[in-house]
Amino acid sequence: MNFQEGAYIYINKPYRMSSFGALAFVRTRICKKIGVKRVKIGHAGTLDPLATGVLILCTGKKTKEIERLQYDTKEYTATLQLGATTPSYDMEHEVDETYPVEHITRELIEETLPQFVGDIQQVPPQYSAVKIDGKRAYKLKRKGNEVELKPKTVRVDEIELTSYDVDKQQLSIRVVCGKGTYIRSLARDIGRALGSGAYLTALCRTKVGDICIEDCIEMDAFPAWLEQQDIEDNKKEV
Repeated sequence: MNFQEGAYIYINKPYRMSSFGALAFVRTRICKKIGVKRVKIGHAGTLDPLATGVLILCTGKKTKEIERLQYDTKEYTATLQLGATTPSYDMEHEVDETYPVEHITRELIEETLPQFVGDIQQVPPQYSAVKIDGKRAYKLKRKGNEVELKPKTVRVDEIELTSYDVDKQQLSIRVVCGKGTYIRSLARDIGRALGSGAYLTALCRTKVGDICIEDCIEMDAFPAWLEQQDIEDNKKEV
């Protein structure tokens, strides 16, 4: 393996670690392993800190593949809490509003989900990395600025209801979608379509293209994995 010439590394990003944090963790240990100050490395698609799952890292010349990889179809599993919303549409913020849930049934959910399949219009979360005049929306929002994001077209290929707990008013779904789809926004919109509210309590990216979560290295296991690699002796910085 030659990290400077180019390699793919598939990581199962842990909960509460940013995608950049995961990248930095890997880069630091690769640099130390091969004895260089810098290795070119990037990731093919950000995961929110509260999400887990497939994070593809590209090193060296493989970083040229990042844009192509970002267009690969993605699969997620998500758990939604019905009857409430948060400003970030997940558990990063406290609940800001509550809504009725007495009318919600499994049948209503199964009737509602298909309307989100296909090319749909979606407004990204205000607490997101979307840029407004060159500045990240979440940074503007955290400074107390008003953030207005326009809807964009995203593609959802499949939505499957995998479980529904009527007592807790929680539902779990599997989503197959294209580039730029925010599952947090999908949760918000599903809640609205059900005549209630919803936010994410769990999110895992289980697949990117042909790469499944089973193919990924656990972050805690990465140092041991790195020690086992047959690495070419190439210390030219890239």
